[in-house]
Amino acid sequence: MSDTDRLGTVTRDGDAVMLRFVRQLGHPPERVWRALTESSDLRHWMPTDIVGERRAGASLELPFWSPFVAKHGIPTPSLPGEITVWEPPRVFEWMWDTDRLRWEIEPTPSGTQLTFTTWVSAKAGPVHRTAAGYHSCLDVLEEHLADAVQVPLIDRAQDELEAIYAERVAPA
Repeated sequence: MSDTDRLGTVTRDGDAVMLRFVRQLGHPPERVWRALTESSDLRHWMPTDIVGERRAGASLELPFWSPFVAKHGIPTPSLPGEITVWEPPRVFEWMWDTDRLRWEIEPTPSGTQLTFTTWVSAKAGPVHRTAAGYHSCLDVLEEHLADAVQVPLIDRAQDELEAIYAERVAPA
């Protein structure tokens, strides 16, 4: 897969923006599912934990890991959420405050295809930064699954990715 294939797609609909990323992972769906849903895995590649019962309709608390709060001066260190779809080990969809995140897992002959889709509001902040952030999260997820994390998520430089996504996010 080339670097270009790893980039997310950006689709605008007024003030809403859909970001979609597809990654081919050399791990079975059950392992990928655990990485998406269990705190012991999330801490390696996601800036927040997911605290709450795992079922459709369950309320969540999404506390940022303390190093992210400290480094970025996050004023609200925990946001509310809700699981909207819970179909282990295939689909996990949840609200993170006002953003919808959908994780779809499909088995492949060599492991798993992970499709991550999120809908964010262009009014909520710089979408290109959000896109670059999710891109980096998925890079670290892949490395974590392979036991090969080179640079932790909190220390990832994103300037180059932000510039690429700024072009993709810009209105036509």
